[in-house]
Amino acid sequence: MTAFVLVPDMFTGGDWIWDEVAGRLRDAGAEALPVVLTATPDADLETHVRDVLRVLDAAADSAPGGSGLVLVGHGYGIHPVLAAVGRRATLPGLRVVHLDAGVPQDGDPALALVPDQGLAERLGRDGGAAVAPPDDADGWARYGSPAGVAPDDLARLTREAVPQPVRTLTQPLRLSGDVHTSLPTTGVLCTGNGSGIALLEHLAAFGEPRLKALVDDRVTFFELDTGHWPMLSAPAALADVLLKAAAGEGYRLRVAADGETPPHLRPFLLDGPEAVITRERSGRVDLYLPDAGADGEDLAAGAPRPAIVFVHGGPVPAEARPTPRDWPGLRGYGRYAARLGVVGVTLDHRLHDLGGYGDAAEDLAAAVELVRADPRVDGDRVALWFFSGGGLLAADWLAESPTWLRCVAVTYPILAPLPNWGLSDSRFRPVAAVSAAAGAAPPVVLTRVGREMPEIAATVAEFLAAAEESGAPVEVVDLPDGEHGFETTDHGDAARRAVQGAMRRVRAHLGTPGGGEGDPA
Repeated sequence: MTAFVLVPDMFTGGDWIWDEVAGRLRDAGAEALPVVLTATPDADLETHVRDVLRVLDAAADSAPGGSGLVLVGHGYGIHPVLAAVGRRATLPGLRVVHLDAGVPQDGDPALALVPDQGLAERLGRDGGAAVAPPDDADGWARYGSPAGVAPDDLARLTREAVPQPVRTLTQPLRLSGDVHTSLPTTGVLCTGNGSGIALLEHLAAFGEPRLKALVDDRVTFFELDTGHWPMLSAPAALADVLLKAAAGEGYRLRVAADGETPPHLRPFLLDGPEAVITRERSGRVDLYLPDAGADGEDLAAGAPRPAIVFVHGGPVPAEARPTPRDWPGLRGYGRYAARLGVVGVTLDHRLHDLGGYGDAAEDLAAAVELVRADPRVDGDRVALWFFSGGGLLAADWLAESPTWLRCVAVTYPILAPLPNWGLSDSRFRPVAAVSAAAGAAPPVVLTRVGREMPEIAATVAEFLAAAEESGAPVEVVDLPDGEHGFETTDHGDAARRAVQGAMRRVRAHLGTPGGGEGDPA
């Protein structure tokens, strides 16, 4: 008989939140043991570790031989779970389930992984021994999307909530051994909260250190199409997934094997015979320069040309090599622009984690200033082209558009922070920016892929609705069979036409002719 030890997220008072899931697990012949975490002001992370150990040890003592012990950590609850299993690693049949939870490392305080990125600042400003629980739906959204939770359940969640002792968030996690690789593990991702298997696999391909351990045959994954509180919004589905996890079922991440080229480092779809394109590197910025007569304009040699600044996505680990501006995709866009008579600009910016958007925005602003000051660039004809997670950086330029910014392009973009990113109060919200611009936003060229990750597709749909309501001009280039990052994984005609069509529209806004399907490849 499998015993499930159920450890809750922050603020959860009592064990009521697990009632329906626990009942379904028991009906299936398993044992369900909810843990109530101590909520006194003097409690710290070690207190919660002891809370988990008491229940785990009791389950182990009463379990018949060969029983499985599955520890489920929901959100914050994964911290005491990992510390506890590290001290009981010799118990037979142990498995850990990360229920919409992060992958904390030894020495991490829980505060580092709490989605609400403003919490640390408030703790430093307000002091106190405990963090007050949310008092409405907007407050809960700071810690995870409440999507799917019925109003009555959300009201009870608020009513039953208890303060979170500050020291449970600030005391560093201490792990005994490498629990991420020594025990079978399952991740249950809630797509309504911004986590999905495809997105995780995409980030793992970049070499994110925290995700390397997840590419292992002992690590499996499931998705639930709901928000951060599946025990309330989808209890039957959650119970079913937990039973399957206990049996070792689930999806295993796939990334490029040793010696295999990862998707983002494969050739650009418009790469052909290498054209003679001059690339100049200055700090973080590369310029791809067209030669005289590269476009259809009757320009004298040396006349300034318009420019497109290509802004990569992320987060990309700081240790990633090559860096994004040397990825084939970004290089390909820069060369393609130069072949068509436009100065192509790429840059490396510091979006290395979700807290890096401010640094990345500074890097982009500096790059734009450098480019516009170059005498070979017509500083009054510039476009910015954003990709993937870099799409959030478009917010500043949509909100306050300078006259020289002729166009904003976005390709398979993220246009609103995903719920579990903790950026709900940040300025990096293109959906809000295009609404606030009230029709004064620059023209937008949006390349939309039909096989987008659902959590990202939702932000695109939200942006388009906001743009329509505010009167912002948006031109959509659709690639129905396209996937995120298609330029280096799909060399078909439709994918080529999508890139060429987007470039044609951007060049039109820059006041340069051509740029259509007949462009050189």
